[in-house]
Amino acid sequence: MSESDSCSAKGCTQPAVHALLWRNPRIHTPERRKAWLACPEHRESLGTFLGSRGFLIEVVEHHAGADHTV
Repeated sequence: MSESDSCSAKGCTQPAVHALLWRNPRIHTPERRKAWLACPEHRESLGTFLGSRGFLIEVVEHHAGADHTV
């Protein structure tokens, strides 16, 4: 596992299995998509954080080395 495939939660080094796709509508165009990666333990908390701000677009399965950003 490379560091880029680890969970995005602060201090977590677990392998990512989910990609949380998001954008900030105030600064990103509608086609822009960024990604946070999540292990099973942090998928809900990261999703809640993004969702509460209206940033979360969708959650997809992450495969090692995949780039989910646009």
